[in-house]
Amino acid sequence: MKISSLYALNEALRKRQAAVHVTDLSRGEDWVFVEGQQVRHPMAAEISKALETGKSVVVDSGDDEIFLNAQRPPPVIIIIGAVHISQSLARIARFAGFDVCIIDPRTAFASAGRFKDIDVTAEWPADVLQDRPLDRYTALVAVSHDPKIDDWPIMEALTRGCFYVGALGSRKTHVSRLERLRQQGLTDGDLSRIHAPIGLDIGAANPAEIAVAILAEIIQAARSPIRSRAEAR
Repeated sequence: MKISSLYALNEALRKRQAAVHVTDLSRGEDWVFVEGQQVRHPMAAEISKALETGKSVVVDSGDDEIFLNAQRPPPVIIIIGAVHISQSLARIARFAGFDVCIIDPRTAFASAGRFKDIDVTAEWPADVLQDRPLDRYTALVAVSHDPKIDDWPIMEALTRGCFYVGALGSRKTHVSRLERLRQQGLTDGDLSRIHAPIGLDIGAANPAEIAVAILAEIIQAARSPIRSRAEAR
């Protein structure tokens, strides 16, 4: 690998961008392509697909074998609301390989004692997310059930193109939520991306089961190509 390719891959990781390291296995030459960059290469279609899906593959170009090594930023789940569902969701999400952060300004809820070994912050979401902005590799889960806490991060997640935006509440609660968000300037297209009621419909009846349903829905969304996420915006 060329040192310039290593630098490019590390820079993409730092900026939380998808990248593909292209290696000509016959010639020993290599390049790096980053999402958003115009791909000028005979295997442009295959490289673009690898960027979208995050899947590495060996492609036979006819004369040479090309290895496309896809790299995606690690997925992050931001949970708004340090409630019972969050306790279960944080544990199983960590087990599934997700980084997890819980944000809730209510100090009685957002305590280290309730969330052992979990990144939990007892501050307002707008203050926390200013230093760790949301991106398309982030899932936003709003479960505080308090509009003063949930609404802003939901709007921010939709604006930033998070791959998953879910909100807890009944259908009646969600209708009221949509009306508030429309008044803040969001379009029906934006609002259609909110998963509500949150989680896959598996008949979940308690906080732990709801957490399983939410994580399953997040994984389903995470496995979709980048292009599909962008088209859903």
